[in-house]
Amino acid sequence: MINEVRGAVKGAHSEVSVRTYKYDGALHKQWRARLVRREDELLVFDAQFAETIHHTLLGTIERGTISTEYYWLNRPYNVFRFSTQAGELRNFYCNVNQPPTFDGRVLSYVDLDIDVLVDVDFSYKVLDEDEFAFNAVRYAYPESLQVAAKQALSELIELIEARRFPFDDETAKG
Repeated sequence: MINEVRGAVKGAHSEVSVRTYKYDGALHKQWRARLVRREDELLVFDAQFAETIHHTLLGTIERGTISTEYYWLNRPYNVFRFSTQAGELRNFYCNVNQPPTFDGRVLSYVDLDIDVLVDVDFSYKVLDEDEFAFNAVRYAYPESLQVAAKQALSELIELIEARRFPFDDETAKG
């Protein structure tokens, strides 16, 4: 696996599939991304929106918007940095999830519903806590998973408020 990952960084097999699942194993979303960096447990991918998306909270995300995606194999969250094609920060979007797995070709994780939307001034809004509560019952999330998700949310908020990596973006204003 390490050789495959190193090869991906150098260019061979660099495009991978990112797949998110619900707790019951149902595929939720899927897209292509390119592994650009690996440092111990941190994987950094770049992706581009293939089509324009109209989102209730995010507004219009134009085709070509760049998504720099930060995944830690040992952390129950990930962070997406959305930027324009010119490289200007649009916002961050964070997902609370079970730690991902990566086999060199597919990165996958179970999405646990809670999200955090972070604006360029680092103000943030916690999203979908109601969906988390609903799915905790629907999918019978174990108590330990519920506690871990809430701890992950707290850790994300601490990173945002302290502007620690990956929220230490020099191009962000605020």
